[in-house]
Amino acid sequence: MGMITFFLVGLAVHVVFFLSIFDIYFTSPLVHGMTPQVTSLAPPASRLVLVVADGLRADSLFTPLPNGSSRTPYLRSVIEEKGTWGVSHTRVPTESRPGHVALIAGFYEDVSAVAKGWKENPVEFDSVFNESRHTWCWGSPDILPMFAKGASGDHVYTYTYPAEEEDFASTDASRLDTWVFTQVKSFFQSAKSNSSLRASLLQDKNIFFLHLLGIDTNGHAHRPMSQEYLDNIGLVDTGVAEMVSIVEDFFGYDGKTAYVFTSDHGMTNWGSHGAGHPSETLTPLVVWGAGVHNAQRVTEPQPYNDKYVQEWKLEHIRRVDVSQADIAPLMASLIGVPIPVNSVGVLPLSYLNNSDLFKAESMYTNAIQILQQFKIKMTQKKETTLSFLFTPYELLTESKQAEFSHKARILMQLKKYEDVISLCQSLIAHSLEGLVYYHTYDRFFLGFSVLLGFVGWTSYVVLVILKTHTNLNRHTSRLKQVPNQTLAMLCICVTVVIIVFLLIQRSPGTYYIYCLLPVLVWYSVLKESGTLTDLIHSAPSLPLWKCFGCFMLVAFGIELLVVSFFHRAMLTVGLAVLSLWPLLTGLFDKAKFHSLSWFLGCLCLATFPLMPVVGREPNIHLVTCAGLLTLITSACYLWTSRQRAPLHLSSRQQFVMQMLHVAVCAYVPYLTHSSLQQKQGLPLLNQIISWTTLASSMLVPLLSSTRLFHRLLSIFLSLTATYLLLSTGAEALFPPMLFWLMFVWINIEQEAVLAQGVSTRQELSTIDFSENIDITNIRQLKLDDIRRSYFFVFFIITAFFGTGNIASINSFDPASVYCFLTVFNPFIMGGLMMWKVIIPFIIVMCTFETIQVATQLSSRSLFLIVLVISDLMALHFFFLVQDYGSWLDIGTSISHYVIVMSMTIFLMLLSVLTHIFTSKRLFLWRKPKMHFP
Repeated sequence: MGMITFFLVGLAVHVVFFLSIFDIYFTSPLVHGMTPQVTSLAPPASRLVLVVADGLRADSLFTPLPNGSSRTPYLRSVIEEKGTWGVSHTRVPTESRPGHVALIAGFYEDVSAVAKGWKENPVEFDSVFNESRHTWCWGSPDILPMFAKGASGDHVYTYTYPAEEEDFASTDASRLDTWVFTQVKSFFQSAKSNSSLRASLLQDKNIFFLHLLGIDTNGHAHRPMSQEYLDNIGLVDTGVAEMVSIVEDFFGYDGKTAYVFTSDHGMTNWGSHGAGHPSETLTPLVVWGAGVHNAQRVTEPQPYNDKYVQEWKLEHIRRVDVSQADIAPLMASLIGVPIPVNSVGVLPLSYLNNSDLFKAESMYTNAIQILQQFKIKMTQKKETTLSFLFTPYELLTESKQAEFSHKARILMQLKKYEDVISLCQSLIAHSLEGLVYYHTYDRFFLGFSVLLGFVGWTSYVVLVILKTHTNLNRHTSRLKQVPNQTLAMLCICVTVVIIVFLLIQRSPGTYYIYCLLPVLVWYSVLKESGTLTDLIHSAPSLPLWKCFGCFMLVAFGIELLVVSFFHRAMLTVGLAVLSLWPLLTGLFDKAKFHSLSWFLGCLCLATFPLMPVVGREPNIHLVTCAGLLTLITSACYLWTSRQRAPLHLSSRQQFVMQMLHVAVCAYVPYLTHSSLQQKQGLPLLNQIISWTTLASSMLVPLLSSTRLFHRLLSIFLSLTATYLLLSTGAEALFPPMLFWLMFVWINIEQEAVLAQGVSTRQELSTIDFSENIDITNIRQLKLDDIRRSYFFVFFIITAFFGTGNIASINSFDPASVYCFLTVFNPFIMGGLMMWKVIIPFIIVMCTFETIQVATQLSSRSLFLIVLVISDLMALHFFFLVQDYGSWLDIGTSISHYVIVMSMTIFLMLLSVLTHIFTSKRLFLWRKPKMHFP
């Protein structure tokens, strides 16, 4: 198999492994074909007003001021007098779209919505809005359109402000909420003189939805403890009070309006959300009006162990917590519309102020609605599974479903409503468990297939390394051996059996890929079995104890890297151990200066994983210091190397221009953040400089000299300029520290090559990437090359996690992109943050390419070892996914698996591109012509 063919096949295999995790764990749970269920009894309310204060934390609303008063006097009076309150518990990811889908549709968003920026509908779903007679919505253009688009008919009306208004740099984001309240007021005023609109408003089953984004925007821009955030909460309270007065006046105080005030998610102290911190998952819920219990006084301790009621001074008022999806059936019950057919919410009866009959009927409707989803899910799985292989969910077989329906109706006739409610709650619990059971029915089968393919691929790569890049004693008879026909026939038979089996089960197309890939991979492994025999025959001549010790160290190192995904401090431990490498291997005596620099560089870099991932306050002065450090480091290198590698005039001019550019980029963040603090907006000149720097960051180095260190320095200056613009604090110091260590690594590897007895070593200062490489000097792999490959993987992981950019989903700070834009745009902001993560990655990649040239190795040989190490890490996480029981632990391991697989695919793409472009390297102007035996 040729080199390019091998890497293209490897890339395809890894893409399959990467996508498989989404097919196994993140397929949409929604089913279709259910009949809407509605209670036949008259509802208590004719209309409902839903107010969602985006990004409002529970404690920010409920906690009283130090003097005992409340910043939300109206809502506080509702809680203490005429409503029911509690905490709505959200789920990860705590983002706006998933939160609103849970509130309005009653189910928890499928992860595929991420690809749509949480804006579009990846799958069709039902909602309370869709079931209503009319729904009027005011608010953000990011949220409202998705419910109008998903509604049948044209009864959902949306009124949104321009997307440009969602500006983190605005003078006052609370104007977004003021706009909503003003529009609502104008709407009801116009309805008084518009007879057709008034007639529509006076009908029943209507919903009014107010989406208030100001609190969330102020929280991102100024943090939740800021005066802007807290003042915005007070503005919302005043607006809600005025809105209630307007609504009640319009409908003549008929007592037929129900109100729900809540939030889609909370926010951390550092102004982010998306993860599972209590400040993000605990949101307020206040319900009052028609059909809702008034405030209920309690004297006994409430059944909550979080001590919040004491902190909020609400221990005397009954608290009723719910899951966020429970709010959808609550709203449906209040106005008498069908519960959304995809809802998994359980009606919180404690909020209802109605008869026991109404509660029992409503709970029965809720149970039947969820049971219908279970029935369709069961039918779908039964139809696509061979009868002798199908295992039904034992707690809810068809006979038990019929028994429940019969028993519930008898209890209803006997007016044993409490028993009906208890029976329905039990059925709902079993139905939800059954939905999970059938949704994950094929998970073990798919996971085993992918695992089998993964192990086979890793084994194949190891055999390729042994066959083509080592000095094993080979038997020519085996090398000329043709593929075993019996083996080929066996694989064909297995393939046919698998295809027939999947066809009978009507499996999706991706199942064929996951099941057939292991057959092809293991066929390739068994074809190379002769290499394993060669290894056994060569064993007597190998230093077995040295090999065993090396592999044990690598195994320990891989385990350390896996643990570092859960505990970043392990990277500090690893860097501390790596700092002793020259001392332990005897290189210290041969290169004292470089060894000491390596020791100090590792220790300096080791401080970064100890820094907090989230919650760091911006410190723009450190960004300026990082720029100065970059300039000093570059100037020192150019001064010391002027004799060994003199620069041409054009090269000197380019470096001077790049250094001046870095100086400007170190100062731009300070000017930008100063302007934003003074509420003067993002300066246009700063924005132009930022985007120009980003666009030129990968082009400018191509103009520099092709001498090894000159090209690397140009790459470093260009990328660091962009990194400074994306930094807000200490993380700006990371690239200069990393580059210093990479520079030392290149030099010290030269000493290691000399220690191995390679006599044709070339001085680093004389290496030119544009020169041809003498293929006669390319050597075979040695044990020390495993260590080099491990160092590379370790530094890649350190580059990814060193500053905490992707260690947590909620570590994203919008302030990092303020030099580029301040108007909310998830794709552009996400792309900029991803580029910030990739910059240290590229620095390490360039260093590794340099080491391959300097140590006279083909790029394929070292990269194959890297591939094995990264695949072993991914396999480790895949095993962890199978072992964990809780979804939180599974989700963590899945995210780590995705990161490792993404890293591997990215490495392979770079490797493939460097071989496709035969005349140049990806990061260089020209590529040395290399041919591999």
